[in-house]
Amino acid sequence: MLFKDRHDAGKQLVQPLSKYKGQKDVIVLGLARGGMETAFEIAAGLNLPLNVIVIRKIGAPGNEELALGAIAEHGEGIFNEDLVRMLGVSADYLKKEVMRQKKILSERLTLYRGKNPAPQLKGKTVILVDDGIATGASMRVAIKSVRDAAAKKIVLAVPVAAPDSLRKISNEVDEVVCLSTPAFFEAVGGFYRVFDQTSDEEVIHLLKKSSSVE
Repeated sequence: MLFKDRHDAGKQLVQPLSKYKGQKDVIVLGLARGGMETAFEIAAGLNLPLNVIVIRKIGAPGNEELALGAIAEHGEGIFNEDLVRMLGVSADYLKKEVMRQKKILSERLTLYRGKNPAPQLKGKTVILVDDGIATGASMRVAIKSVRDAAAKKIVLAVPVAAPDSLRKISNEVDEVVCLSTPAFFEAVGGFYRVFDQTSDEEVIHLLKKSSSVE
């Protein structure tokens, strides 16, 4: 399955999620940044509120690209304990790096949401959206964050996913809606005709546009 772009993918996810249309206590959360375009179309098609979730990677000492784990808005995040032990990363480094990334995460959320308060997820059904799942690492952190915020139900909604990753991650949510799980999977972008990087400005625009039509 090949999608025109992230917006097209979001529109195609509306029908499989139609039972949630207009329901109270349901919210759509898009993973920043790419997942927001897909999430916008789902929220618009289902007449549901839209908000954003930000994931920040915790990099290894001297190699920020090597992820020791990641954090989101709620909870303590998820860490690769085996990698932390193998590299001999100190608890002090982890504590300081988590604090630094939490500050950046908070600044990014303020940039996106402006003066609007964070959404209350307790007791709600949350539809978590990304433009696709490769390893599932970011989505796992997002799921844990939403779970730690006491959401009643978590629905994972993605256009495309690597089969093994989706199988593992499906045990962590209450419902999965995925349009395509191709056996040959190299990268999410390979299933889109247009897969440009989503900008901060676009995320802000989509959030404002969504709130204006609620």
